[in-house]
Amino acid sequence: MRGRNAILLLAAAAIVVLPLLVVGNAEFSGSDGQAQDLIDQGGYQPWFEPLWEPPSGEIESLLFSLQAALGAGLLGYYVGLRRGRREGRPEDRRTELHAGD
Repeated sequence: MRGRNAILLLAAAAIVVLPLLVVGNAEFSGSDGQAQDLIDQGGYQPWFEPLWEPPSGEIESLLFSLQAALGAGLLGYYVGLRRGRREGRPEDRRTELHAGD
């Protein structure tokens, strides 16, 4: 198990480092920025203006991160709650007790 984890860790490190070494001084940008550039080149006119825009890109990233963390927390809570309820059922405890006989 430990050897498999080490291989996976090395593979993940190689995925991160190899493009930096192979391509060198290339500009790495995300797909969101590339998609926005393509949309801007097409002459797209927005239907409406947003009600509120964050004052800076950093605050926008912070709000996005908070949204993702809140969603992950709620999902983890729900999964833990369902598992706890399932393990706490009396019929499950009886089968665990008889399984050891």
